[in-house]
Amino acid sequence: MSTITVHPKGWKPAKGYANGMIGEGRVLFVGGQIGWTADQVFEVHDFIGQMRQALCNIRDVVEAADGCIADITRLTWYVTDKADYMAHQAQVGAVYREVMGYHFPAMTMVIVAGLVEDEALIEIEATAVLTTS
Repeated sequence: MSTITVHPKGWKPAKGYANGMIGEGRVLFVGGQIGWTADQVFEVHDFIGQMRQALCNIRDVVEAADGCIADITRLTWYVTDKADYMAHQAQVGAVYREVMGYHFPAMTMVIVAGLVEDEALIEIEATAVLTTS
């Protein structure tokens, strides 16, 4: 693995994210991924379905660069409806673990008024540190 999780001594445990990550290797910046397929089609129109697709898209880009989920060091989430996100916390956690496993990089969530694609409810961008080969 090319990363180490950083957790300051005495801090309460981070739940579902890391406070910091140290990485050594090639850096991959994954542009914001939304809930559409590789053909740029929205097959789902709900928050959880689009979140799953966006995470799968990120996984696909990282794997295309010969990386893996464990190489992801940061996720930035842009969400259009905070109430929808908060109402589905159990599903958010379950779907996250389904796609990403128990890997929790540094994360930020930003509530936004809208996204470029009108149907998009969520956009997630990622940074990964790939092992130097």
